[in-house]
Amino acid sequence: MFKVIIAIGVVLLVIILLTLFRIGNLVNVVKGTSKEKVGSSNKINAGLLLLFMFVAFGLFFWYSIVYFDDYTLPQASAHAGSIDFAFWLTMGLTGIVFVITNVLLFVFSFKYQYKEGGRGKFYPDNTKLEILWTIVPAITLAGLVLTGLSAWSNITSKASDDAEVVEVMGYQFAWGVRYPGNKDAELGAYDYRLIDASNQFGIDLSDENSYDDFIPMEMHLPKDKEVLLKIRARDVIHSVFMPHFRVKMDAVPGMPTHFKFTPTKTTQEMRDELGDPEFDYFITCTEICGRGHFSMKLKVVVEEQEAYEAWKAEQATWLKLNEDYLEKVPAEKRELARIKAGIEDNTETEASL
Repeated sequence: MFKVIIAIGVVLLVIILLTLFRIGNLVNVVKGTSKEKVGSSNKINAGLLLLFMFVAFGLFFWYSIVYFDDYTLPQASAHAGSIDFAFWLTMGLTGIVFVITNVLLFVFSFKYQYKEGGRGKFYPDNTKLEILWTIVPAITLAGLVLTGLSAWSNITSKASDDAEVVEVMGYQFAWGVRYPGNKDAELGAYDYRLIDASNQFGIDLSDENSYDDFIPMEMHLPKDKEVLLKIRARDVIHSVFMPHFRVKMDAVPGMPTHFKFTPTKTTQEMRDELGDPEFDYFITCTEICGRGHFSMKLKVVVEEQEAYEAWKAEQATWLKLNEDYLEKVPAEKRELARIKAGIEDNTETEASL
């Protein structure tokens, strides 16, 4: 840190000395002892600007080409193509404008550098030019918006009736997922007022659909079947990010969101494609949510439908793992809760003993 402070001090000192030198030159011009308002350094700076342009653009294109595969991940969902098309269309159009405007900026700085006796021309307006650079960007922007809106509408539209539903909840600093059980295939209701150390999702045990819900330690998804993520947050704003699936959606307290997509590559298929036997999909958080933000990661496994169904069948219901919560189930529904949750009724056995 001390070395950084020293370096900053040296830079500031050099700037001060250059400023004083420039002030001295201007004072000499005012006094009449020097007729040159701008020294040779102006031409040098103009040339350096042009050199900087070539070096900067050279590095920009070199890095973009050499490391292209490092920041463009393989697609693993049905809608990924439309997202990537919208992204690269935007990058292409804005990139062209970026290059043109910056080239003109540096070239004009060099071409129109200060010259003794030079005079600037007064050019107040050009109606045709102003109409052109208003209409063309408006049409371009409208095209970009419509392209993105089409992809967004497809993602957020109503899911099919047979879609796999998974609830994703973000909290400081982890992700939790809840699945509807095989008995009814419907998620039970929840209430934030019911959240406690064990019932972290706030599962409402007065709802019969909640009795067979289960909460695994990792997310599993079937290949080539539509998945509907029901997303919410328990404390602050988080953001579900699954880059290979081109999935990103904020998790906002009190405002449930959703995202619909279809995985197209199993975890093993992606491992084979990348040549990485240890590869795994993950959910991460892209909304800075506190000190432990960096640790918000949940493993995602994509598998064939048969393997997925077998995995679901092996999962114990949340109520079965927390039998003491049976007391919070309405008395008239406890028998149903036992059946749907897979809890054996040991009352008769205990009585016979």
